[in-house]
Amino acid sequence: MSHEPHEVVITEDPARFLALADEHLAADPVLTTVVSTVTHRALTQVERGLPAPAHPRWWAVVRDGSGKVAGVAMRTAPFAPYPLFVLPMADEAAVALARALHARGELVGGANGALPATRVVADEAARLQGVAASVWEHTRLFELGELVEPAPVDGRLRQATADDTDVCLAWFQAFAADAAEQAGRTEGEGHEEYFTRDDMVERIDAGRVWLWEVAGAPVHLTGFNPPSFGVVRVGPVYTPKEQRGRGYASAAVAAVSRRLLDEGARVCLFTDQANPTSNRIYQALGYRPVVDMANFVVG
Repeated sequence: MSHEPHEVVITEDPARFLALADEHLAADPVLTTVVSTVTHRALTQVERGLPAPAHPRWWAVVRDGSGKVAGVAMRTAPFAPYPLFVLPMADEAAVALARALHARGELVGGANGALPATRVVADEAARLQGVAASVWEHTRLFELGELVEPAPVDGRLRQATADDTDVCLAWFQAFAADAAEQAGRTEGEGHEEYFTRDDMVERIDAGRVWLWEVAGAPVHLTGFNPPSFGVVRVGPVYTPKEQRGRGYASAAVAAVSRRLLDEGARVCLFTDQANPTSNRIYQALGYRPVVDMANFVVG
C-alpha cells in the first residue's frame, strides 16, 4: 500500500467521471449501483442538452499514491442538505476526500453510503466544520439470489400507464414520509421534491413503474431503476396504509424481480434497517445482505 498522499479529483462532468471510474464501478456493480445509475442518468440529461441543476452536482475520484482509484463519491441529491454519497474506501482516502472538500470551501451537511467509509468522511467533515456528525438512518443493500415465490394473493401486476401518473406521483411522494414513520422516525430529510411530475412521466414511459391492482383498482406500487453494468435496483416499493398487511408488496416485488431476472439482470434493493417488515419480506423472497450503509447528518 502506498503511503503517499491521496489525490482527489472532483468534476461536474459525468462523462469525465465515468472515464476515470468506469472500471472501478464495473468491478462490483451491485455495490456501486447508486453511483452508476445516477451518473448514467446525468450523462443522458447532459447529452439531451438539459441544463445543470441548481443544487450541487459533482463526482469525486480518490486516487492512491500509485494513481489507482481508491474510492469514489458524489454529491447529486436534489434535496437539502444535499448529502454526499460515498462508496467503500480506506480510511486514509475518506479523510483525504473530506479535507479536499473543506479546502474548496464546501460545506458538508450530510453523507450517505457504505460503512465504515461514510462515517469517516462525515466525522472528518464535522471536525473541520466544528460540528458533530450523527446517524439519521441505517440502511442495508440486498441482492436477490434464488427467487422464492410468496404465497398467492388477490389481484395482478400490471405496468403503469400515463393514466396512472397522478396516483403514482402521490405514492412516490408519500414513500419517504411513510418509510420514516414505519421505522419510528418522526423527522428527517424530505425527499418529496425529488419526485417531480416530469420524473414520473419519464419513469412510466420507460416502463419502470408497476402496479398491483385488485378489482381494477391499484393497491401497491413497485418501481425500479434503469440497469447499469447489468444491475437493476428495485424501488421505491410503496403500499398505502389501508392496503398493508395483505401480501401485495411481496407479490409485486416478486413478480417485478422475476421479470428482471428473466431479462438477465442482477437485482438488488435497499431496506431501512429500522423497518423489520420490509427486511423480513425481502429476505423471505430470497434477497441476501450485501453491505450495511448509513445516512449521517453533519451539523
